Amino acid sequence: MQTTSERFAQLKDKNDVVILGIESSCDETAAAVVKNGRQVLSSVISTQIAIHRLYGGVVPEVASRNHTLAAIPVVDEALTKAGMTLADVDAIAVTYGAGLIGALLVGVSTAKALSYAANKPLIMVNHIEGHVCANFVEFPALEPPFISLVASGGHTNVVDVKDYNSYSLLGSTTDDAIGEAFDKVARLLGLPYPGGPEIDRLAAQGEPNITFFRKKGVNSDLSVSYSGLKTAVVNYLHTMEQRGEKINVPDVCASMRKAAVDSLVDTVITAAKRTAYDKIVMAGGVACNSYLRQKMQLEGKKNGYAVYYPSPVLCTDNAVMIASRAYFAARAGKDLAPLSLNGNGSLRVGER
Repeated sequence: MQTTSERFAQLKDKNDVVILGIESSCDETAAAVVKNGRQVLSSVISTQIAIHRLYGGVVPEVASRNHTLAAIPVVDEALTKAGMTLADVDAIAVTYGAGLIGALLVGVSTAKALSYAANKPLIMVNHIEGHVCANFVEFPALEPPFISLVASGGHTNVVDVKDYNSYSLLGSTTDDAIGEAFDKVARLLGLPYPGGPEIDRLAAQGEPNITFFRKKGVNSDLSVSYSGLKTAVVNYLHTMEQRGEKINVPDVCASMRKAAVDSLVDTVITAAKRTAYDKIVMAGGVACNSYLRQKMQLEGKKNGYAVYYPSPVLCTDNAVMIASRAYFAARAGKDLAPLSLNGNGSLRVGER
């Protein structure tokens, strides 16, 4: 019998590589079967949104328990939809960071068990880098290099993607992620979880006529910050309540959204100007935001950059992106994981 290391080495020269991906970093349990990093044979996502909506946000312990219940059924469904068994896949890929550590451990444990039982290579995947790879599925002709914005509830990163396996962090948030800021403001406004889509929906009905703070230039280190914006919204709401004035929620949403997005887009455009690249790629749940898409397309066109972003189902957490990222790593002989693999909740771009 071949060892998993020997099987992994063969993937570099194999014509077709089929990978089973597993994702459980937050509140979605997902599995997918992907061929050659770009062709989706199946994708299954079990979401916990309805459960966590009761609490106004993700409860880590609750998320972990529900991942435990869903992991094997989701994997089985993904294999069935692909018309395959575990014996038919070439490798198993799993998100091992970043994310909620308890949630990550469920996915990692599941993947390790399947790898051991089926004698398949185990490939460890950085969740943030995985988000970027959703674009390789959406746009089969897309190739590096490019600048990528990964914006979600847990991450706001500007990334230099030099090659399929070369990711360098150029800038990030110094506090809240943009999606986290949206969720917190939504909670203040009494909107349901997840707050980002609700703010985007209501913003379309309002006007960005509230100035929460004066717009500043792009930071030299390409960092962004959202705690100040959140505090400005809190102060505005408290002032309005103390005055007994009615709060126009759509206007608050439109103004907050504009302030959050404009500074981020300016930062990404500045990052792109520092390179010779001609492409900007967006990824992560906040890449679904309608104003972010519109603003990035507008500024990209103005400055000569093609702008890419995947369809909504590939923006949120999914296993397609994990299997895709693993494919490019396997082709380069990288990221084979031992069965001692552990979760890493604080993993950053480019780290292993």
